[in-house]
Amino acid sequence: MASVNIRRDVADPFYRYKMERLQSKVEGKGNGIKTVVVNLSNVAQQLARPPNYVIKYFGFELGAQTNIDPKDDRWIINGSHEASKLQDYLDGFINRFVLCKECKNPETVINIKDGDILMDCKACGKISTADPRQKLSSFILKNAPKKGKKDKSTKKADRKARKEAERNGTFDDNENGDGQSPGESGSDHGANGDENGDDALDAGSDDELTRKINAEAKELNEPEIKEKEIEWSVDLSEEAVKARAKALPDDLKASLVLEDADEENAEGSAYDALGKWIDEKAKEEGSVTKVSDVEIYLKAKELGIEGKHKTPAVLAQTIFDENIVKQIEPRAAMLKKMITSEKHEKAFLGGIERFVGIDKPALIPQVSPILLQLYNEDIISEETLKPWGTKASKKYVDLQTSRKVRKSPETFITWLENAESDDEESEEDE
Repeated sequence: MASVNIRRDVADPFYRYKMERLQSKVEGKGNGIKTVVVNLSNVAQQLARPPNYVIKYFGFELGAQTNIDPKDDRWIINGSHEASKLQDYLDGFINRFVLCKECKNPETVINIKDGDILMDCKACGKISTADPRQKLSSFILKNAPKKGKKDKSTKKADRKARKEAERNGTFDDNENGDGQSPGESGSDHGANGDENGDDALDAGSDDELTRKINAEAKELNEPEIKEKEIEWSVDLSEEAVKARAKALPDDLKASLVLEDADEENAEGSAYDALGKWIDEKAKEEGSVTKVSDVEIYLKAKELGIEGKHKTPAVLAQTIFDENIVKQIEPRAAMLKKMITSEKHEKAFLGGIERFVGIDKPALIPQVSPILLQLYNEDIISEETLKPWGTKASKKYVDLQTSRKVRKSPETFITWLENAESDDEESEEDE
């Protein structure tokens, strides 16, 4: 589907903020004529805003009735409206409720505080206020989630903005917007950070884990690190890489499905090295909970795999013990930094499946609270959780084990699917 710049006044074809061009179709005749915005959900997600904000804005601007919560994802505006006309109105929505007033980047998250709609920019740190005179402002305030609770569409939007900011190395892990991130909004310096992770420690990044790294990295034993770097420069010779690949444990080979045959040996040995290092470090410290996030991240960076999507599969199998439910929250900052795409999320769930199904089968009844904690911490999205909980796979474990593990969280998956409708019913009762 054709895409356009989120800011259509920017003609640069390499402008990194893109969205799908709105697609609409007119249905019915006479008084029953209506316009269905076919891809509104996708466009809203790319703007990191709930789709009901967008459709309601169209309704206000066009003076037409709209459906703001369709169960079938059919977003309808009464009357006949061309897609080009709706695209023009969308520009107004973006300017008023998406773009930062300071840097004009769309990396903003909406927060409600003291009756104001605050747009917290994750690119420059500016917190601006949406115009309260806009009709949509009243709608947003009236439909704001209860204090301490976000509705599903808002969680999706927040997660989208956070991950977009993380890819650019500018995210400040402060949901209330009290802190400011000094990242350069117009720079593409961190554009490749998701894949290679080379820019994860840039001075422009100010998230929780990076602050820990900057504070604690100086305390690490530098001669020891240098020694390890020399060791890896020798061990990564072609012959050594092949030898280590053959020596990999079968269970680790089964847990990692490598896509690039040319990189399989080197990457496989790096994942193996990370897992073994965490295990050894846990034995030295007396508990895996005493192995710090900073040390784990720096070790992954030393091995060159801190941004790889398969690394979370290793972490899921090595950084927890029987108390995994309580250990997820303390590890959340690191996990959110290293899990930055759907592929990362799926790999992490694969590691959890292996950890629970093979290493700690006594934890199988605890899969629901494990997934709930991952969901509440915004580590794994519902878009990834739903299909994972409904279909077994033999990618990380045997099929029988997969069925046992994925059948366990039936209650949680059912709750996830019905959470939005339950929230609406409770609000109506009030």
